[in-house]
Formats: sequence, structure tokens, C-alpha cells
Amino acid sequence: MPAKQEPAAGTDPARDRPHWAGRAWAGLRERVRHALRARVWRLRLFWLLAVQAGVAAALAWFVGYQFLDNPTPVFAPTVAVGIVAAAMGSRLRRTVELLIGVVLGLAVGDTLMPLFGIGAWQTGVVVVLAIIVAVLFKGGGSLLTQAGGTAVLIATLEPPVRDLSVPRFVDAAVGGLIGLAVGLLLVPIHPQRTVRRLAEPVIDPAVAALHDLAAALRRRDLGGAEQSLATLRQLGPRLTALDEGLDAAQEVVRLAPIRWRERPSLAYYTNAVRHLERSLYSCRAITRRLTRALKDDEPIPEEFPAAIDLLAASVQTLRSAIRAHAEPREVRQEILTAIELVGKAQGPAARDPTRPHTHRLGYSGMIAAGEFRTAAHDLLMASGLDADGAAALARQAAEGNERD
Repeated sequence: MPAKQEPAAGTDPARDRPHWAGRAWAGLRERVRHALRARVWRLRLFWLLAVQAGVAAALAWFVGYQFLDNPTPVFAPTVAVGIVAAAMGSRLRRTVELLIGVVLGLAVGDTLMPLFGIGAWQTGVVVVLAIIVAVLFKGGGSLLTQAGGTAVLIATLEPPVRDLSVPRFVDAAVGGLIGLAVGLLLVPIHPQRTVRRLAEPVIDPAVAALHDLAAALRRRDLGGAEQSLATLRQLGPRLTALDEGLDAAQEVVRLAPIRWRERPSLAYYTNAVRHLERSLYSCRAITRRLTRALKDDEPIPEEFPAAIDLLAASVQTLRSAIRAHAEPREVRQEILTAIELVGKAQGPAARDPTRPHTHRLGYSGMIAAGEFRTAAHDLLMASGLDADGAAALARQAAEGNERD
């Protein structure tokens, strides 16, 4: 090449560098936006927990100081805050177990430490006895953990104070009761709002994963299908949090007088979310089987990706209908159309039962078709139908396709 000849534009490192920097900057901005959205979501979900904990701590300290004649009421506000935090995502039984465990640990520690003194073996003995007492109360994991942990605290950090008019385990019990009262009576969570905020990080990624799966099936892109499957599998902890949120919301409308009027609407919302969860588990099974179908080079007719897109769209339509308290007719029609598309992808049934059925799908595709009908049935139930009504509609859609 002559000395003065310019290199090709496509191979100029100076020109490539801005494009690389732009992509890196765009990726960084997307990660920052995602992190900020996650932090905002957590703040929206847990800000009331901070208020509950503050109110419970203040009330517990005031009661312990004024009415229990305790100049330094440490355990009352401590237990109150722990009870509020546990009640946010746990059932009432586990919260009560936590309270009983703390009280047992305090009682055993305050009783035995003046006799044994403070030391290594004394700490071990007190913990053993505290857990034995908790076992005799038929307590679960929370009760055993709190009893042993509180006994350690008493044995090492807080030796008994002899001039208290009220024992410290009474102080802790009062604090725990105040924490329960604040969390369930004075400042209860908003049931539907809490469940909705827990459902958002489940529904949105699941719908996006299903659309991505449909696109990957059209391209026969194994990597894209595996990414969709990974996304659906990562929703497991969020589904667990959603279950705990539903339990907490149901307890609030059962125990908090100011939330009693929301019982009917929460019952409908809870039923929809429960069946939606089951449908998502079936969607994960669909994705797993269709990913295997791509690996085995099985045929996937174009009707199957279209049905998956329609099923994902029906989830969004159902969420909008629930928020607007509207009749979910459009949702049901989308689901039934999706069932018909899967039937077309599977192929017509043999009219002669003695002849084999010629399928358009392979082995994994046929399993995915069955899972699809299960997911569609659960979504029909999420729209407000009972099990028999949902099964009848799904059967009609499948049989209508076979007649065609």
C-alpha cells in the first residue's frame, strides 16, 4: 500500500472507539436505571414497615418506662421492632413463635444466670435449657432460634438487673404485643396495594420472557429459548415473596378492623393471583419442553409461537381488567383463541380411533401442548371462572378446532 494511502474507514480504530464507548455508556445507563427502579420498588414496598417499626418502638419504650417502672426499657422496643419486621412477610403463627421464643429465652436466662454466673460453660447450659423449654412448648424453628439467641444475649451482654420491679421477660412480652398491635391494628399494610407491588416484578418479566420465547421459536434460536427459561426460573424467590405477601394481606383483612371492608375485593384478587402463579409454573414447563424440542430439532409449527404470544398478552389484559374491576371477557377470548392455535399446531385428531394420530409436533412439543392447556385453564380460573366452567370452555375450544 502506498505510504500516503488512507486506511479503510471500517478498519479505523479511532472511528470504532466512539461506537464502542457509546454502547458501553448505554449499557451503563440501562443498569443504573434498572438499579434505581429496583430501589424505588423496594422503598414503595417497605416504607410502611419503617413507619410501623418507629411507632412500635416509641410506644413500647413509653409503656415500659411509664407503666413497667423500667428506667432503661431495652427489650420492649427491641422485640416490638422484631415483631413488626417478622409480621411483614410471615404468617401470624410464626410471628407469635418469635415472640414466645424471645420471652422464653429471657425467662430462662434471667432465672439461671444469677445461679451460674457468666462464662463459657454457663452460656452453653443456658442455651441448652432455653431450647429444651422451647421444644417442650412444641415450638417450630422460629421459636427455637429466638429462645436460644435471646438466651445468648442474656448470658453474655445483658446480665440480670436485680432491682427491676417487673422481670425483663414481661417487658419483652409487652413490647411484642405492642408490635403485633401496631402491625395489625394501628398501622396495617394496605392489602391489595402490597400484593400488587409484589406481583409486578413477577408478571412483567414473565410476560417478556414468553414473548421472547415465541420470537426464539420462530427463529429456531436455541440460545434465546434457553434465556427465556433462565428468566422464568429466576422468578422462584419472587413467587415465594408473593405467596408470603398474600398470606400477610389475608391476615390483615381478617384481623385489622379498618381493613375489614376490603375482604371481598381481596378475596377476588387473591384467587386471581393464586391461579396466575400456577399458570406461570406451567409456562416454565412449556418453555423447558420447547427448549428441548429445539435441541432435538423437532418441528414447531408457526401456530405455537402465536399461541404463546397470545397467552402472554392475556396475562397483561387480565391485570388491566382486575385493576379496572372490569368483566374479563377479552381475557377469556384471548385464552380460548390460544388454545385453538395450539390445537392447530398439534394437528387434527384421527377420525378412526383404530388409526394412529398423525401429529405435527414431536415428543417434547406434545408435552408442551398439554402444559399449555393447563396454563390456559389456570388463567381462565384467574379470570373468575370456577374449575368446571374453565374446563368446559377450554374443552369447547379444543373440540371446535378438531371439528374444523
